Amino acid sequence: MTDASGSLVLGERGVRLVESITAELRGGRAPEELDEFFDELEEELLAAGHSAGLGSYRTTPTPLTPSFQRLPVSGPAHPALHVLACPRGHCGRVEAPGDDAPRPGCRIFDQPLRTVPLR
Repeated sequence: MTDASGSLVLGERGVRLVESITAELRGGRAPEELDEFFDELEEELLAAGHSAGLGSYRTTPTPLTPSFQRLPVSGPAHPALHVLACPRGHCGRVEAPGDDAPRPGCRIFDQPLRTVPLR
């Protein structure tokens, strides 16, 4: 389903699922406790024509903070490299920081993305 601009539109059931998931996360539930909701949302996304469903946004959290391998350019005499990530570490969202762009935020928790140094 698409709107007048050609963008995919999530049906009413999908919108309710997004609202439920958001409320549960804000209420303190862990993402892994919401697998059934995420399964249903993925079905709704696929039905709406979003061919990737939740795709890479669906991650399996680990009890440990993810560790990044050292990049060749991150040694001495190079600026420290970092990415912006989920503020609470609940999902795998990662974005490259912009030089002058405002810092993106998490729309679930209304917090800015956190800085994660690449080692």
